Amino acid sequence: MPNRLAHETSPYLLQHADNPVDWWPWSAEAFEEARKSGKPVLLSVGYSSCHWCHVMAHESFEDQETAAYLNAHFVNIKVDREERPDVDAVYMEAVQAATGQGGWPMTVFLTPDAEPFYFGTYFPPAPRAGMPSFRQVLEGVRSAWADRRDEVADVAGKITRDLAEREISFGGTEAPGEQELAQALLGLTREYDPQRGGFGGAPKFPPSMVIEFLLRHHARTGAEGALQMAQDTCERMARGGIYDQLGGGFARYSVDRDWVVPHFEKMLYDNALLCRVYAHLWRATGSELARRVALETADFMVRELRTDEGGFASALDADSDDGTGRHVEGAYYVWTPQQLREVLGDDDAELAAQYFGVTEEGTFEQGSSVLQLPQHEGVFDAEKITSVKERLLAARAERPAPGRDDKIVAAWNGLAIAALAETGAYFDRPDLVDAALGAADLLVRLHLDDAARLARTSKDGRVGANAGVLEDYADVAEGFLALASVTGEGVWLDFAGFLLDHVLARFVDGESGALYDTAADAERLIRRPQDPTDNAAPSGWTAAAGALLSYAAQTGAEPHRAAAEKALGVVKALGPRVPRFIGWGLAVAEANLDGPREVAIVGPGLDDEATKALHHTALLATAPGAVVALGTPESDEFPLLADRPLQQGQPAAYVCRNFTCDAPTTDPNRLRAALTS
Repeated sequence: MPNRLAHETSPYLLQHADNPVDWWPWSAEAFEEARKSGKPVLLSVGYSSCHWCHVMAHESFEDQETAAYLNAHFVNIKVDREERPDVDAVYMEAVQAATGQGGWPMTVFLTPDAEPFYFGTYFPPAPRAGMPSFRQVLEGVRSAWADRRDEVADVAGKITRDLAEREISFGGTEAPGEQELAQALLGLTREYDPQRGGFGGAPKFPPSMVIEFLLRHHARTGAEGALQMAQDTCERMARGGIYDQLGGGFARYSVDRDWVVPHFEKMLYDNALLCRVYAHLWRATGSELARRVALETADFMVRELRTDEGGFASALDADSDDGTGRHVEGAYYVWTPQQLREVLGDDDAELAAQYFGVTEEGTFEQGSSVLQLPQHEGVFDAEKITSVKERLLAARAERPAPGRDDKIVAAWNGLAIAALAETGAYFDRPDLVDAALGAADLLVRLHLDDAARLARTSKDGRVGANAGVLEDYADVAEGFLALASVTGEGVWLDFAGFLLDHVLARFVDGESGALYDTAADAERLIRRPQDPTDNAAPSGWTAAAGALLSYAAQTGAEPHRAAAEKALGVVKALGPRVPRFIGWGLAVAEANLDGPREVAIVGPGLDDEATKALHHTALLATAPGAVVALGTPESDEFPLLADRPLQQGQPAAYVCRNFTCDAPTTDPNRLRAALTS
């Protein structure tokens, strides 16, 4: 019989709706039940594409005996961290403070007042490698709660007070200057892996936000070292197993330093960010590899993640059926030499094995290999390789596919909108721009209410109950601003303004300019979460700074500019110290130092060829954070277009900084030069 999760919209929660555990969703009613029953709370946090979440669910939450114990002694709450990033952030901070590490599934025991007192992540069903079994943990917590409740309450109260008293080193309200950005570049150089690309050791995550900083820093300063780190890292990732060599798109991270073996889940946010990174790398260098990867990643998102409603699903699982009924990580993606022969025949299988690095020993488990792209692909016949790839992709499509989390997350769709809009514009792919418009329409139609308040998620056309957090407002505004620049439709600038007005009114500390991850009127947790550092995607704090800065450049809105510069104070403090973890903030700081530049394109009509040439040139500018307004002299949709006439009846481009403009030009080459000087 389904439990209370059967009524939720989250695919992760719905995966647990038939557990014998009597799950509650996060709610006031669950904590009221804990108070009435005198039981402690088990809080279990995960997400649908999390491999170890599935493992623990199968081992413990689907086990009748374990479930009976949980139901008898605990009030059990299950949370999808992607729906409730605020709940996840607050308790993950406690887990990391107590244990020195974190991860998912996250397992936290709480008092009925939501105060944490015992922490962990995955617990096995039997003791293993120094870890207690889950049953041992449950029995220990139950015993402590029954026999030493005052002591437990004291511990919980102290932890909660410690969390509440933590403060971020904000660093004042002054944006970083040349010195701080140079120090950040030096710090990245020290952590760079020159043999393999990327930063640090295993596991290795795609450094999307850091690469955006490196590209912008090179564009502003000409620093060749910054460009080289960006280029080499992007090439190593694109040639490695972390990139899907058949279907396009990136896995979450590499378990090794060489980008060979990925953790196979594919997340929307990773692919949106990396699609934009490779498009920007192409824009800076003309790299054919970057062009191909940007387009293949965009096509992957549209083909495999777009939902019937026009938005983009959150993720594809790492696991899938290996053909024997077992769910195995990577089963959909890996190949053995024998599997190549079955699809291609002996001769082409040998060719494919050489081309993709498939060996008898394998690079993954049980003799299977993750496909990679060697440096010497130019020695292979291009037509033959195209045929091999098409046949392998068709054969792979017959395998049981990984599960898809169809939940629409506003923030991640905002990132996808920006990536698809720009990639479509750069490479003359109007279908990609249309896909971005479809997702934007869905967000406006379903996620925004009449007061422009944003809902975090939806699924199957049904909006979720959870309020948007800062990253939702910021990333959706970022997507809308990119759409405005690409399409010349000022309505997207207006929608971005509505969202950013909420940021100023509900997320910003009016005195310091610091930002919070949740709104002032959001549900009160034991701590109001606040984190300026990047994780898998830009932090809400720095994403908001970027969107506020772009909006101010488009409109001249001084409150938005001032808020952006105040928010960048934290980048001044953290950028030189931990540049790997505040890459997007550094990228925004580069735009702030450069202006950012404001480009107004006026023409007799948006379909006029000369106007389109100027517009395309402006979009391809590498000037950090440049914004583009497109319209006719009579248009009132973009403030940048005011009093911008044609020049002798010809389309014209105006390049400005802080609303002070150079002489207009009708020549795309002169416009290009003006945007690279």
